[in-house]
Amino acid sequence: MLDFLKGPLEAIQDFYLLAGRALRNIARKPHYTDDIKIQMDSIGVGSIPIVLLTGFFSGAVMALQMGRALQQYGQTGRTGTVVSIILVRELGPVLTSLMVAGRNASGIASELGSMKVTEQIDAMRALGTDPEQKLVTPRMIATAVMLPCLTVIDDFVGMLGGWLIGKLVYDLDWLQYWSQAWRALDWTDVIQGLLKPFVFSFVVSLIGCFYGLKASGGTQGVGKATTQAMVAASVTILILNLFMGLIFVKYTGN
Repeated sequence: MLDFLKGPLEAIQDFYLLAGRALRNIARKPHYTDDIKIQMDSIGVGSIPIVLLTGFFSGAVMALQMGRALQQYGQTGRTGTVVSIILVRELGPVLTSLMVAGRNASGIASELGSMKVTEQIDAMRALGTDPEQKLVTPRMIATAVMLPCLTVIDDFVGMLGGWLIGKLVYDLDWLQYWSQAWRALDWTDVIQGLLKPFVFSFVVSLIGCFYGLKASGGTQGVGKATTQAMVAASVTILILNLFMGLIFVKYTGN
């Protein structure tokens, strides 16, 4: 009667086992430092263009719409406050993580899936190399380091886009905008804005690796794994963002 639950429950169990082994491998040798650096360049530096575009236009659109709403109450000068709070708390971490998930979770799944269906992973095991320590842990560490950094870039560029729209459309004074944006933030906002992408980084990297290592059935299976990784990572990020937001609101009031 409950056989339809068997597959999803087994997948969840396998995912948690993979995550546990990947975390355990952090303390085990060898650490494959060169692989970590390569992944940091691929995941972090390679994602900067899309993060810049996403951050700038999201901040610009936010300033355009919020400035219009605030204008009705004569509070257009508060645009910087609204843009900075929403970007740092919510949109910056979430949009950056979604963009990185779309680019890298699917890419990781595709890369590892291709290795799986061509039996390269089996060959690594035959040569005495732990595939999870060689392939999963470096990607997990690199994403955990780079995703918060990308979020900071996204937040700043978003505020810059908001200032540009505020200046061009609502003739906001630049000093007033940046002063309001700076004063609106406190340490709980900064902690929330950096903790979220750090948590999301494990979702992006581990879900991509999980679906890649589970790929089967040739190129069609690799394509399916790529799609599943992107969808699962994106949905999980949105769900976790809600629960983390509720926790911060309940225990910090922000």
